[in-house]
Amino acid sequence: MNGYGCWAFFVKEVQRFYSVSVQTIFAPIVSTLLFLVIFGQVIDARMEAFSAISYSQFLIPGLVMMAILQNAFSNSSSSLIQSKMYGNLTFVLVSPISPLELYIAFIGAAIVRGLAVGVGVLIVGWVGFDLQWLSVGWVVVFAILSAALMGSIGLLAGILSDKYDHLAAFQNFIIMPLTFLSGVFYSIHALPGFWQAASYFNPFFYMVDGFRYGFYGVADVSVYLSLSVTLAFLALMTLINLILLTKGVKIRH
Repeated sequence: MNGYGCWAFFVKEVQRFYSVSVQTIFAPIVSTLLFLVIFGQVIDARMEAFSAISYSQFLIPGLVMMAILQNAFSNSSSSLIQSKMYGNLTFVLVSPISPLELYIAFIGAAIVRGLAVGVGVLIVGWVGFDLQWLSVGWVVVFAILSAALMGSIGLLAGILSDKYDHLAAFQNFIIMPLTFLSGVFYSIHALPGFWQAASYFNPFFYMVDGFRYGFYGVADVSVYLSLSVTLAFLALMTLINLILLTKGVKIRH
């Protein structure tokens, strides 16, 4: 295990997005908070997702998780596609870093960026609303695992994409719909029967639902089911990425 090489690549990935933090951290925080302003303030008095919890309180954990998911995905996917298109991926591939170490560095940086944006949204929500903390442990576990899973999906998207158009299609037609239909803005029990059943096949729903459980102790499904689904998908995506990285699919010419 080349710990120094893995750490160096991780630091390089963190510095990559930190150097443009206005774009990669502060801009997503502001755009996510706009949802809180629009939905939380306008709909708050007209809708209640869970009893004894205002809609704004219900909404904040969902928005935090949405920010984590989208930014963790964007970090690993954009980094890899840029390296492929600009040709500097070659220097990474010839370095003494194994596919596992490369994967760990990519996912670690994705987790850092996802959590950085998520914490920013959470702080604003905490200051402005009466946000409860039933279990910090569940909050931290789902935040890290979900960021790791989305970083892994972003890495897969970066591997399979040949140009920015392919990556944009992946994000616009897969990631964004699954994120918005994951229960960020509503409880799935408010949906008609068909769409409620369909939500159970959306892995993003379990990440959002488990994360929200850490705040209020209530969720649409068992928190252990959410944890199991999240871990299963993370293991699957890790396996797929390691196989593709080891074989050099679409990264070695």
